[in-house]
Amino acid sequence: MKLCYVGGKFVAPSEALLPISDLIVQRGIGVFETIGTHLKRPLMLTPHLERLLTGAKNSYIHSPLGIEEMRGIIREGIERLDEELLIKAYLSGGDVFDRVRGFTEPRFFATFEALELPPREFYENGIRLEPIDDCRDDPSTKSIDYRKAYALSPYDEHSELLYCPGGEITESAHSSFFLYMNGILVTAPLTRVLKGTTRQAVLDLARGAGVTVEERCPLLAELPQAAEAFATGSIKKILPVVRVGTQIIGDGRPGPMTKRLSELYLKHILDWLE
Repeated sequence: MKLCYVGGKFVAPSEALLPISDLIVQRGIGVFETIGTHLKRPLMLTPHLERLLTGAKNSYIHSPLGIEEMRGIIREGIERLDEELLIKAYLSGGDVFDRVRGFTEPRFFATFEALELPPREFYENGIRLEPIDDCRDDPSTKSIDYRKAYALSPYDEHSELLYCPGGEITESAHSSFFLYMNGILVTAPLTRVLKGTTRQAVLDLARGAGVTVEERCPLLAELPQAAEAFATGSIKKILPVVRVGTQIIGDGRPGPMTKRLSELYLKHILDWLE
């Protein structure tokens, strides 16, 4: 970690403090967003902050700052550090819970650290996802509670948990999930998953390229029919998935549709810088 913003000012990580009375410490109440930079500019900053505020509202957290103030803080933090960054912006539960109004005195804070992209081999060889019969508690909110992502099943750096409640594939623990089969790109609808910023970009690019899209939950039972699969996220962008559990996807290698959409994404990435 390189820099923190807390208590209304930028400080070194060793000087960043939150009171133990904050409900993010006491009860694990808070929402956050992860934002990466490209060419030292934040990628999809506004959609991320809009989602942060939506998640806060859904959690009855009354943000002390508006989107413009948050945007200014993040931009200033980026300017203070001469490198590509991963920024995490938080709204905590604060110290007060009003039974009528909710969390009325939350704190906004942000951390800035060096951006580490997934290894090149992940894009060249693909990754695997480990299916579990579970789902995100609230798909409308990016909560700080990631216990499921780390505790329900062992996995290594080459894999990630894939939520499959009742055999329906929704999303992975840290990513949106796409399946490509029979010429159709399938991904779960927003009623079931977090509104991923990269997810939306990929859907727009695919439709613009004439790819047929279905927003429904693909099924575990459909995996043998799939030609390709991939996961999307703010940092990973578009990462090919070559295996789900014991099921190999397609021929077990990243496919042409994944490559095509990845190239389109990189071609348009400057459009999403702020």
